[in-house]
Amino acid sequence: MKAKPAAWVCVAFLVILNGCAAVRIEDYAENTPSLVAETFFNGQLTASGIVKDRSGRVIRYFNATIDASWENGVGTLDERFVFDDGEHQTRVWTLRRTGSGVYNATAGDVIGDSTMMVLGNSLFMQYVLRIPYGEGTIDIDVDDRMYQVSDTVLLNESVMSKWGVNVGQITLVIQKT
Repeated sequence: MKAKPAAWVCVAFLVILNGCAAVRIEDYAENTPSLVAETFFNGQLTASGIVKDRSGRVIRYFNATIDASWENGVGTLDERFVFDDGEHQTRVWTLRRTGSGVYNATAGDVIGDSTMMVLGNSLFMQYVLRIPYGEGTIDIDVDDRMYQVSDTVLLNESVMSKWGVNVGQITLVIQKT
């Protein structure tokens, strides 16, 4: 029996549609080890990573130290980056729990507030980052996703975009020391 062309079109459409489904933090709810922000982001951490341009070519390397602490329910992540070209950057995040696994996150070079969500072994956060560009600055949308893979290691993927167009990626490993 011969299948009708319309049936094949419907099957192809469903396969494509399923492939385009957005990844949600709920997809990682049962994954372990469970990420607890107040535990993982507490004490001394180090990070090493790469920055890729929109074509996927690595354009920078960096190392960072992170002094993380919590006091009266407020977390502070003092991040100090050193890039392969000698540039130094500092970013200080302030985290405040607003619900179960939900935090308000702010930093000096982040425009407005961000909502950080933690579930299972994952942390998802979207924000607008103001970065140096030429003689001025540019605001970039960042889709930040972290996955705890052991008690001491967190993998971080960040996709950067402008007007919905991918302009780069950051990949790093964060380790508790």
